[in-house]
Amino acid sequence: MRRYSATNTAIYYSVLICLCILSLGPIILMLLTSLKLKVDIFNEVSTFIFMPTLSNYVSVINDPSLMRYLGNSLYVGLISTGLTLVMGCMAAYALVRFRFMGRDVVSLTTLLMRMVPPAVLTVPVFAIWTFQYGLSNNRHGLILIYVAINLPFVIWILQSFIQQVPIQLEEAARVDGANPFQTFFLVVLPIIKPGLAAAAIFTFRIAWNEFILALVLTNRATRTIPVNISLFLTEHNIDWGRLMAMGMLIAVPPIIFTFVASKQIITGMTAGAVKG
Repeated sequence: MRRYSATNTAIYYSVLICLCILSLGPIILMLLTSLKLKVDIFNEVSTFIFMPTLSNYVSVINDPSLMRYLGNSLYVGLISTGLTLVMGCMAAYALVRFRFMGRDVVSLTTLLMRMVPPAVLTVPVFAIWTFQYGLSNNRHGLILIYVAINLPFVIWILQSFIQQVPIQLEEAARVDGANPFQTFFLVVLPIIKPGLAAAAIFTFRIAWNEFILALVLTNRATRTIPVNISLFLTEHNIDWGRLMAMGMLIAVPPIIFTFVASKQIITGMTAGAVKG
């Protein structure tokens, strides 16, 4: 029996190690490439044995346009995340607590909207934003489309949290004289903080990493960091060293943020799976 248990444990950890290698492999390869000179990058023999250098990082960081693009990404990501959470939590609360005709249809349609790939929206959004509203080459136009893309996901994930809030707490608040807005902001929101944190993390990461819409809807002054990476890909050559260095600078903050907030992410993804 012990031998059988030890075998299962060995298989379990072997599978976990393989999955970790597959998951971390691209990140490790990107890190190694960012620490190489151009001659080492194209040397097929010394893939793992080379003299590391920080020249690619120094070149990227010393680029005067980096801070502008970083500021654009932070501005668009933070503002779109805040707006999405405000509208998403209110919409989720209405879908859970209020009874009205077509509520189930609205809830299902909202989730189906999240399944539309952003690439499909590129051409119509560009035409509408450019010729009707004048929002192209504008950070606020990018914020609006990110809110529209992320709102269905936020509504879906927060519905599970609001369903777990006992209705008796809201009824007790109303008996004590709280109006609906006070009940929502003082009773419901503090309870669903893990859901808000998980929704904020995923929403910000999507806005931070999105490329195709940012490429089409921005110009030299308003482009974001992912669009800036594409500048290292030219018709003449590809600057792999600087490209990978920039990729590491973009990838590391979300990775650290995800590990720090892993508890909230797990809580948010498993919300509603077990009901008391």
